[in-house]
Amino acid sequence: MNLPSSGVAPTQTAPIEAGLHGRVLDHLGTAICGGDLAPGAVLNIDDLVDRYAVSRSVIREVLRVLASMGFIETRRRVGVMIRPAGHWNVFDPQVIRWRLASAGRIAQLRSITELRTAVEPHAAWLAAHRVSHDEASDLVGLAAKMWAAGKAGDEDRFLGLDIEFHHRVLRASGNEMFVKLQDLVAEVLAGRHHHHLMPHQPHEQALQLHADVAQAIQRRDGDGARRAMVQLMEQAFDEMASMWEQEGATGRHPF
Repeated sequence: MNLPSSGVAPTQTAPIEAGLHGRVLDHLGTAICGGDLAPGAVLNIDDLVDRYAVSRSVIREVLRVLASMGFIETRRRVGVMIRPAGHWNVFDPQVIRWRLASAGRIAQLRSITELRTAVEPHAAWLAAHRVSHDEASDLVGLAAKMWAAGKAGDEDRFLGLDIEFHHRVLRASGNEMFVKLQDLVAEVLAGRHHHHLMPHQPHEQALQLHADVAQAIQRRDGDGARRAMVQLMEQAFDEMASMWEQEGATGRHPF
């Protein structure tokens, strides 16, 4: 196991232990997603206690969380072993965050965008048939705020509004399983922003398409809402096409 030291000091106080737990969890989760800890690698609890300078209880809790995500398993006479990516809970927002922070972020962006392309257009269609009058009006107003933030070059405000817009479309669909995807959408939008994988200023076409989705939903035009959302997803693909082509050229697709 070849991991850098976290540089944290041991403590027994509960609030600090909780903070240490989060730091160790992030460090190990990112290392697994980035391939620094490869499938089959064995984690030793005593080594982790020494490396991170934390208590055994902190390490055991971290390992419990990693096991719940499918990252590790305990094997008799072997110990705690890293599992292949096919066993991971790839719908866990924290796993998505770690993957976006790793060398495999482009593969993660591709898979989530493909999922969004399958789900969000139909969510927009459902929303047009199920949304309330007030919800539809709020969605149109939100699209207008996005337009203003985008034109002003206010990236942080635009990101927050963009996340809220897609949340509202998923919620307005009335499908509780679609609604559960909103955290995944938020993670990938925030991840693209954090890792500088979005245009510094939104394209005018993207701003217009958000407005088109909202207005079609308000008109109860399900087909129009679906078409506009498909175009919005296609634009997201186009924005990242060059990155995916580069990934294909290097052969990197760790997931």
